[in-house]
Amino acid sequence: MTYHYGDTEQISPHFRALEFQCKCSARHEFQLDEKLVELLEKLYTALNCTAINVSSGFRCLSHDKAVGGSGTGQHIHGKAADICCIGQDGQPIDSRLVCIAAQEVGFSGIARINATYTHVDTRVGHWYGDETQGSNYCIPCNDFREYFGIGKEAAPMKKGIDISYCQKKVDWNAVNAEFVIVRAGYGRYSTQKDSMFESHYAGAKKRGIPVGAYWYSYAKTPEEARREADACIAVIAGKQFEYPIYYDVEEKDQLALGKTKLSAIIRAFLERVEAAGYFVGLYGSYSSLTNLTDESIRSRYAIWLAHWDVEKSPYSGAYGIWQYKVGTAAGVTGDCDLDYCYVDYPAKIKAKGLNGYGSTHPPADTEPEPAKGVEIELTIDGKQYKGTVYPK
Repeated sequence: MTYHYGDTEQISPHFRALEFQCKCSARHEFQLDEKLVELLEKLYTALNCTAINVSSGFRCLSHDKAVGGSGTGQHIHGKAADICCIGQDGQPIDSRLVCIAAQEVGFSGIARINATYTHVDTRVGHWYGDETQGSNYCIPCNDFREYFGIGKEAAPMKKGIDISYCQKKVDWNAVNAEFVIVRAGYGRYSTQKDSMFESHYAGAKKRGIPVGAYWYSYAKTPEEARREADACIAVIAGKQFEYPIYYDVEEKDQLALGKTKLSAIIRAFLERVEAAGYFVGLYGSYSSLTNLTDESIRSRYAIWLAHWDVEKSPYSGAYGIWQYKVGTAAGVTGDCDLDYCYVDYPAKIKAKGLNGYGSTHPPADTEPEPAKGVEIELTIDGKQYKGTVYPK
């Protein structure tokens, strides 16, 4: 399709024509491939974006060369866009995740530009690149998930365990796990704290082992899920977690509700806990994640995949932790769940000031503390004056 410079036509639910016009000073017409916009809409949904900002769409020949292009690339045909995808938290989504999602929705040309910007196009043929390694660098495989090491295919960054009231005897001096996920509690009442939560948390912290937590759900409605979220927040308040706070939904009567209702329950919990200043995620089996969880949830939140005793899970989505089997672990009496982690969650969480790290924002309806004044007395020309001075 051909459009005029300054055309404000809404060409799809989330894009207008002028977003793709040439960024040069000339006010000329420009071309735009309809398939490009179609796939951008699919990408918007897959990543659950709040916006996709187009930094470069169509380029005329002179502008393409001026910004370092070859003059023969996809931009001059209106088949390419350089984009920054914005998540629900208002922050740019990691370009690595954008590349993976772009691959899955069907873009034939994709390249990571930097940490937050990504090139996508609808060329005939196929090209996957990583411009952080050089402007024409082609990745040495046909899969971004493999290239970026997000998923089972890559060697895990850390090996850990997850424990609960079932593991009553833990010799923390003997534990060699690199992280531990502890059950905080279950159900919708704050009194339903896991009986071993405080002990496990204290033991791991004393050893300097990074900690995450999970809440086991029985909710059958979004409102019950929000009450569970409030209970979870009450239990974990005042503590610091280097790993996400996960929601564990696996009861048979919950799974029987179906994808739409179950996803609404999951979303209600995660949104509530996230709003309280926590980095949240979802724990689920290969089957429940694949068949009963909306893609918008799976692509938006940290995923903890449970798939035991397989060499490689066929789960197609991104996941940060893989619970791969039940087994024995040093320092733990009896069996426990064993996990691999592929994401540097401590760095991400601390950088964002979440999970008890950094300052948190008070609720919107909380009144700020009044400023404290200092009482003073002055004598001027024999007269005494008293008053209170407040800081600005």
